[in-house]
Amino acid sequence: MPLQLLIAEDEAELAAIVRDYALAEGWAAQIVGDGVTALERVRQGGIDLLVLDLMLPRLDGLAVCAAVRAAGDLPIVMLTARVQEIDRLLGLEAGADDYVCKPFSPRELMARIKAILRRAQASPAAAPLLQVDAAAQVARVRGAALPLTRAEFALLAALARHPGVIHSRARLLDCLGPDRLDVSDRAIDTHIKNLRRKLQDAAPGTELIRSVYGVGYCLER
Repeated sequence: MPLQLLIAEDEAELAAIVRDYALAEGWAAQIVGDGVTALERVRQGGIDLLVLDLMLPRLDGLAVCAAVRAAGDLPIVMLTARVQEIDRLLGLEAGADDYVCKPFSPRELMARIKAILRRAQASPAAAPLLQVDAAAQVARVRGAALPLTRAEFALLAALARHPGVIHSRARLLDCLGPDRLDVSDRAIDTHIKNLRRKLQDAAPGTELIRSVYGVGYCLER
């Protein structure tokens, strides 16, 4: 049975484009134009992933996302019109698996969907590559402790608390606590760059921290 996508988008032309690209991937896709109908359709079952616009009539995407997430772990890609809306969503911890800003490339959206599905289908029994022990203030990759600075550990621990969730630079800055006094938003990028290098040194060929252009970072599940 093909993958079942639900596209909750009130811009008919955009929804049709997303549906056509999904069909080209061999997936099945349905379109609904408002939040109430989207939530009803999800509750009927049989949906594998929800592409959800933030600004829907009748019930907005934020409310739909919260209701869907409260009921289960259905993968959700949220569509938004502005980067500033993503900051708002992150602040509210809406629970979407990924956020895509309009206008977007349909090919990029398909790639994001594939990445989410790979994470969702990964075996839960597999031993985690990365382990973060907040109490002991130590992070391990394949059992080996990473040589992290205090700021690097704080950022990695923040990302690890919500794997798959995008964290804005401002949000990560808040996670540094007293250490943030001498750190700017852009310095977060330097810390993340160093973290990536240390993670890749410990596990060559892996990319555990993903950049989301113009928004921030997330730890892959």
